[in-house]
Amino acid sequence: MSPGTVQSRRRLRLPFDGPQAEGRAGPRPVPLSRLTDSFLDGTSSMYLEELQRAWEDDPSSVDESWDYFFRNFVGQAATSPGISGQTIQESMRLLLLVRAYQVNGHMKARLDPLGLEVREVPHDLDPAFYGFTEADLDREFFIGVPVQTLRSILNRLERAYCGSVGYEYMHIADREQCNWLRDKIETVNPRGYSKERQKVILDRLIWSTLFESFLATKWVTAKRFGLEGGETLIPGMKEMFDRAADLGVENIVVGMPHRGRLNVLGNVFRKPLRHIFSEFSGGGLKAVDEDGLYSGTGDVKYHLGTSYDRPTRGGKRIHLSLVANPSHLEAVDPVVMGKTRAKQYYSNDLDRTKNLAVLIHGDGSFAGQGVVYETLHLSALPNYSIGGTIHIVVNNQVAFTTDPKAGRSSQYCTDVAKALNAPIFHVNGDDMEAVVHVFELAAEWRQKFHTDVVVDIVCYRRFGHNEMDEPSFTQPKMYQVIRNHPSALQMYESGLLELGHITKEDIDGIHNKVSSILNEEFNNSKDNIPNRRDWLSAYWAGFKSPEQISRIRNTGVKPEILKRVGEAITTFPPNFKPHKVIKRVFDERAQMIRTGEGVDWAVAEALAFATLLVEGNHVRLSGQDVERGTFSHRHAVVHDQETGEIHCPLDHIIINQNEEMFTVSNSSLSEFGVLGFELGYSMENPNSLVLWEAQFGDFANGAQVIFDQFLSSGESKWLRQTGLVVLLPHGYDGQGPEHSSARLERYLQVSFHFTTPHGPTLRKQIQESNWQVVNVTTPANYFHVLRRQIHRKFRKPLIVMAPKNLLRHPKCKSNLSEFDDVQGHPGFDKQGTRFKRLIKDQSDHSDLEDGIRRLVLCSGKVYYDLDEERQAVDAKDVAICRVEQLCPFPYDLVQRELKRYPNAEVVWCQEEPMNMGAYSYISPRLATAMRGSGRGGTEDIKYIGRPPSASTATGFLKVHQQEQKELIQRAIRNNGD
Repeated sequence: MSPGTVQSRRRLRLPFDGPQAEGRAGPRPVPLSRLTDSFLDGTSSMYLEELQRAWEDDPSSVDESWDYFFRNFVGQAATSPGISGQTIQESMRLLLLVRAYQVNGHMKARLDPLGLEVREVPHDLDPAFYGFTEADLDREFFIGVPVQTLRSILNRLERAYCGSVGYEYMHIADREQCNWLRDKIETVNPRGYSKERQKVILDRLIWSTLFESFLATKWVTAKRFGLEGGETLIPGMKEMFDRAADLGVENIVVGMPHRGRLNVLGNVFRKPLRHIFSEFSGGGLKAVDEDGLYSGTGDVKYHLGTSYDRPTRGGKRIHLSLVANPSHLEAVDPVVMGKTRAKQYYSNDLDRTKNLAVLIHGDGSFAGQGVVYETLHLSALPNYSIGGTIHIVVNNQVAFTTDPKAGRSSQYCTDVAKALNAPIFHVNGDDMEAVVHVFELAAEWRQKFHTDVVVDIVCYRRFGHNEMDEPSFTQPKMYQVIRNHPSALQMYESGLLELGHITKEDIDGIHNKVSSILNEEFNNSKDNIPNRRDWLSAYWAGFKSPEQISRIRNTGVKPEILKRVGEAITTFPPNFKPHKVIKRVFDERAQMIRTGEGVDWAVAEALAFATLLVEGNHVRLSGQDVERGTFSHRHAVVHDQETGEIHCPLDHIIINQNEEMFTVSNSSLSEFGVLGFELGYSMENPNSLVLWEAQFGDFANGAQVIFDQFLSSGESKWLRQTGLVVLLPHGYDGQGPEHSSARLERYLQVSFHFTTPHGPTLRKQIQESNWQVVNVTTPANYFHVLRRQIHRKFRKPLIVMAPKNLLRHPKCKSNLSEFDDVQGHPGFDKQGTRFKRLIKDQSDHSDLEDGIRRLVLCSGKVYYDLDEERQAVDAKDVAICRVEQLCPFPYDLVQRELKRYPNAEVVWCQEEPMNMGAYSYISPRLATAMRGSGRGGTEDIKYIGRPPSASTATGFLKVHQQEQKELIQRAIRNNGD
C-alpha cells in the first residue's frame, strides 16, 4: 500500500488520549508514534522526497495524513533550531527504530528472574544500525508532539518495551487492536500503584507465600505441587478477577494443572481452608446431603475442582468455578470452554461479557500438547466462540526435567497463540506490580475485543517438579541460583520498605494475621464434613446419586405431538428451493409422518430432538459434518440452491424459539478438542441433550484422553454427572480397517459394571454403572434411548454404536405407533413405552419354546444379516435376540430368553474379530446369567465371529464379503458349525 493512499490513518501525530490507568498518578507522557505504520507500508526515502516535493507544490495532492505530517515537520523545523538539520530520511530511520522496539523489544526485556537466560538482542534495536551515533543522543527530533531528544525517545522505548514485561502484539492484523495496546503500553507510569493498592497486593502475596510454607510444615512428605517460585500468580489472578468484575464479568470458569492448584483453591476461590486441610489429612472426597452419602473413588487433592462465590475489591460478587481435571495436561482446556459457552447460553449472555474462561498452563504443555491448538482453533468459530479466553502460562522454564531447548522448537512456549492473533504479555514473575499490571491489561483486552489473550509469567520452581523431587539431578546450575534467590515476597517487601510506602510493623502484622488464620483453620479441619453443594451446582438440585434409586420413566410421546412436530421437521419455508434430492427426501419423510409407517433413523432422531424441544429442553449436536451427516442422511440444515440461504427445521418447533435452543454445528476437524468442549457444555445443566458425533467411529481414537480421564470416570472421581451422548458410526461394510470398527471393546473394557447382578434391585444397575453402551437396531429404540437421557433423575454418558448402512436399510424401519404412549400400540408393554434393552425374537414365540435348537444373541446391524439368512434357509428352529444395551448388561432380560428356550444352544455372534467387539465383555456376564438359569457356564457359550486379528478389518472387499457370508451361515445353518 502506498503512503498516498492510506485513507484509514487520519491521525499521524502521537496524541495522548484515553483514560488514565487506574491507581496511577502523575503527568502522562506522550505515546510513541503510530506513524510507523505509514512509513513501513512500502515507503522508501526516495519516495518520501518525491512526496515532500509534491506536497510543497500542492498540499492537496497528497493524502491529508501526509499533509498533516509535513505541516508539523516543516513547522517544527522552522521554529526549533535543535531539529533544523533533521531530514526526512532521519525521521524514517527513527520511526523504523521505534517500530523495531514495538516488534522486538520483548527480546531485550528482563524476563528471567534467575538471570540465566542469554538471548541475542536483535540488531534492529541498536540505534547505530540506523546510522545514529553518540553525538545524536541529545539532538531533538520531531516524530510527534512535543519535540524530544533521541535520548529521551530511547529511554521511553526501553521503559515501555524492555523492562519486566515483554509485549508481543505487532503480529496482530487489526489496526485498532494494535493502537489500543500501543497506547496502553507506551504510556505506563513507572512510578507504579498507589500506597493503598500496594498494601492490598502485599497482603495477597503474603497469603500466597505463607499458604505454601504452612502446607510444607504440616505435611512434610506430601506431594502438593506447590507454587513456590511463582507465588505472584495468586495476587495477579485476584487483581485480574477484580478488574474483570468491574468490567461486567459475573462468572469465571477456570481450568488449570496441578501446580499451584491448592493455593488457587484456597486464596483465589476462597474454598474453606479447613476443607483443603481435611483432604490432606485423608478426609477423602465425599459429600453428605439430606438423602445420605454421595461418594466416589476420589482423586488426589491437586486434581479436585470446586465452585464458590467470592467478593471483589470493588464491592461486587463473582462466581468462580474450577473444573476438576486429571494429570493429562491441557486436557481440561476445551472442557472449560464448553462449560463457559453453556453458562453463556443459560444466562442469555449474548455479547459473551458476563461469563469468562481462564486457562492456566505450564510452559512445557502449552508448547507441546496438541489439544492446546485444537482449543485455540475453536475460539472464533460461531458455535464454539466464548468471547475470548484469558490464558495464563506459569512458565517454570523447565517441564519436569526437560529444558526449553529440548521441549519446543520456538523462541517462546506461547508462540502457538500467534496463529490466533492473540496478544502475548511476557512478565518477570518476581516483579509483583508488573504481574498485576499485565493481568489487569489482559482482563481489559478480553472485555473490549472479546478474543484470546496470553499472560506468560516467567518464574521458576523452588522445589522441582514436586516436593519429593531432586531437581539438581538435571538442572544443577539453575538450582544453585535458586537456593540463594530471594522470594518475590522478600523482594516486594524490601522495595516497599525502601520507598517508605509501608512499615516493618505493618508487614509483621499481616504475617501474624495470616499465620493465625491458617492455624485456626488447621485445627477446625479435624472435624470438617464437606457439603454436597460444594460439588454440585444449583442446576443439579434433586438429581440422584448412584446410592439413590431413580424411578424409571416412560419416554413415549402423545400421537398428536408427534404429528405436529413431524410436520414441522418436514416443511420448507415458502419460496425456499432445496436441492431436488433433498426435496424428495423431505417428501418421503412427510409421507412417513402422515401414514405412520416406515419411519427411518434420521426421522426418529429428529422426532427425539423435536419432542425434547417442545418439553423445554436444550438440544446441541456437534461434530464433523453433522449438519448434513457423514452419510448424507440427517439434513438438519438445508441450503437454498439459488440464494445459498439455510433452513434448519428444528429451529421452528415452538413459537418464538430461542435461536440456540437447538444447535447443530459442523465442527473443526478436531476430536479431542471438540469432544472436550461438548463434555464441558453438558456438565453445566442437566436439562440439555448434548451430542457429539464422530465422522466415523474410529475417529474417536483421537479423543481417547477425554473418554478415559473424564467421560468414563468423572462421576466416580469428582462426583460430576454428565448426560453427554457420543455417536460412533460402527459396522462392517467392507470399507476397510479404518472405518469399520468404533472400537466397541474399548468402551466396554472401561465399563464399571459387575459380572454378576448387583445391588438390592436390578433397577440400580444403570445408576451404579459409569456409563451406558448401546448398539441399537431400530429407529424407535434410538428415539427412546435419546429421550431416556433426559427423562430420569440422574445423568449417565451414553455411547451409541451408530449405524451406517442401517440408515437406509429397508428392514430398519419403525412405525410411528412405536414412538407414542398409547396402550396397546407396538411400543407399549406392561411397563409402558420406553427403550428396549433387549429385543426378543420377532417370531411369534410363546413363553416356552422347547423346539428351538439354537439361541443366537447378537447386537447391532449383524442382526439383519442373520435374519435374512434364517429366512433364506427357513431355519425356524433358530431364535435371534438383540442385546440393544450392552452396558449395563440386561441380566433379567437375558435370563428371560434363556428360560424361554430351555433346549437351545447359546451362541454369541458378532462381526468383529474375537479379540474385539463385545465378546470379551459379554462372555462372563452371559455365563453368569446361564448359571443362574441352570444352563451351564462360559464353556457352554459358542462364539461365532471373525477370528482374532491385529487389524480391525480386512481392506479387501471380496475377503470381507466371504468372511461375512461364512460367519452368518455358521450362526444359522446346521451344517455351518
